[in-house]
Amino acid sequence: MEAFEYLAKSCSEALAGITAEDREKLVSRILSGKRIFIFGVGRSGLVGQTFAIRLVQLGLHVYFVGDMTTPIIGKDDVMILISNTGSTMSVVRTAEIAQRLGTHVICITSDAKSNLARKSDTVLTVCPRNDAEMSEKAPLGTIFEDATLLFFDTIVPELMKRLGATETDMRNKHAIWV
Repeated sequence: MEAFEYLAKSCSEALAGITAEDREKLVSRILSGKRIFIFGVGRSGLVGQTFAIRLVQLGLHVYFVGDMTTPIIGKDDVMILISNTGSTMSVVRTAEIAQRLGTHVICITSDAKSNLARKSDTVLTVCPRNDAEMSEKAPLGTIFEDATLLFFDTIVPELMKRLGATETDMRNKHAIWV
């Protein structure tokens, strides 16, 4: 239980810098976008895919960048990029392309001064502390990834409310593997 308590406390601390205004910006952008594109690499990408699934279940038009069926983005779309360091080359390059096409770029990163943050219109900062205990108990970006997943999960009920969606509605859009 000690490990769980450590993760829960560390995630809460990492999310402390995200304000109600930041949450509102994200929710409003998602709802105003014609389509939502999400991208991250590695575990950050898995967090993004998890959020994409919930958005699809809410009936939104969502694509994960890199999938073969992902169309080209446009100016009426929203791009959500996830990178702990904000320096992952493919994520930064995706931000550059999206901005060139006029897409609103939102990034979730731990470094508000990173290349990714500089190339984004909206920056949400998840700030895990960086010390010896962290690298021993939650190595390689674990707190950033877990906190980002939790943050996205807190956005879903607000989106449900604004879209008038129920859990039953979402369940009806849940993937069925036959």
